Amino acid sequence: MKWVLYFVAFGTVIYFLYDWGLLVTKHITAVLFTMWVGKSEDNVSLNSCTGWVRHRVRFRGSGMYTFTMDHRLSKGDVTVSLLDSDKRELLFLDRELCTGSAELSRRNRYYLRWDIRSATGTCALCWRSDSMD
Repeated sequence: MKWVLYFVAFGTVIYFLYDWGLLVTKHITAVLFTMWVGKSEDNVSLNSCTGWVRHRVRFRGSGMYTFTMDHRLSKGDVTVSLLDSDKRELLFLDRELCTGSAELSRRNRYYLRWDIRSATGTCALCWRSDSMD
């Protein structure tokens, strides 16, 4: 009976960590992959990396947010999508379109999805609010 309680407690902890944006879902094949998730930016270092990473993002206020992606890749390609709670794409950034804006509500859930194709180098994604509640 104790193992059932442990299982439920463990599942509850995992759920809350993912809900708060502290856990990441990923499917990566890489020699090196590191990712730092911050309050207003993501930083990724890659070496021969292919795959995807998705994590929940919390926005402190509602309003228009501007996203800027800085590519420093020696090869390959990286794209980033901002998804709503139903996994619909709200914003797409890549090498050609590295800045974009989206109207976001702090009450809704959002996800950032990084798609990586044979990439080596570093990428940074920063966001800032143009207007706050």
